[in-house]
Amino acid sequence: MATVELASSHHKAQRSWAVPAATVAVVLMWASAFVAIRGIGHSFSPGALALGRLAVGSVVLVGLALRSRRPLPRGRTLGLVIAYGVFWFAGYTAVLNAAERHLDAGTAALLVNFAPILVAVLAGLFMSEGFPRPLVIGIAVAFTGVVVIAFGGAGGHSDGLGIALGLVCALLYAGAVLLQKIALRSTDALSATWVGCVAGTIALLPFAPQAAHEAAHAPAGAIVGIVYLGVFPTAIAFTLWAYALTHTDAGRLASTTLTVPAIAVLMSWTFLAEVPTALALLGGALCLTGVTISRRRR
Repeated sequence: MATVELASSHHKAQRSWAVPAATVAVVLMWASAFVAIRGIGHSFSPGALALGRLAVGSVVLVGLALRSRRPLPRGRTLGLVIAYGVFWFAGYTAVLNAAERHLDAGTAALLVNFAPILVAVLAGLFMSEGFPRPLVIGIAVAFTGVVVIAFGGAGGHSDGLGIALGLVCALLYAGAVLLQKIALRSTDALSATWVGCVAGTIALLPFAPQAAHEAAHAPAGAIVGIVYLGVFPTAIAFTLWAYALTHTDAGRLASTTLTVPAIAVLMSWTFLAEVPTALALLGGALCLTGVTISRRRR
């Protein structure tokens, strides 16, 4: 009995640091994706870029799944995983690529990260997660930071179409997270991720001829960018996200991604020379503060 209790205590202690570590890694990699897409987006059309990214991610994920011999989701769970894969991996990725042709990286990240607000509200209404006071206050503070970034953030290139596409991304993101949360009750993180990624890749196969043509004429740096997007923000980050979502409320975990716009602004400043303003830096500080509040227990 003592051995069982000791093992359980060790497992909980390990998870206590593993989930935050996984969440931090996801946030950093997803923020970098906005910058990478912005950097190589002129070499590939939105659909071709999405297909290339997911194809690379699928190869990595299927390799991991075969090595660990993870079971294939079945029945209703398989349907949920496929639906989330089409919504998030295929739909979100392609629409985001299109949005970043009309928006700078920081503004795109801002609009997409309206999704955690939608996730927290929908999870509170339909998944019995409720509305804990720290979560509500944290989201309010963090979203205030997002709004500050919108009015004073890096880059001035944006238009109505880009804003509309960014909000569509947020809707796809929110819906996919809720589908994924339900699916993860019956399957593991890696199985949900590799099946979802493969489903998204299959949904984008109509862009294959265009992707092959553009890849033949793309510079080497753009090809490297696609490989990076497929391995890190896709294969690794989505697996870590699914792991964290398995052990965390959807609303609380999604609120953490409100830090992504702040990090994306700093990265775009460093790599794309999209210089942030003082208001952008203030907004980033508010985002980090809000997430810290939202992660507190009651």
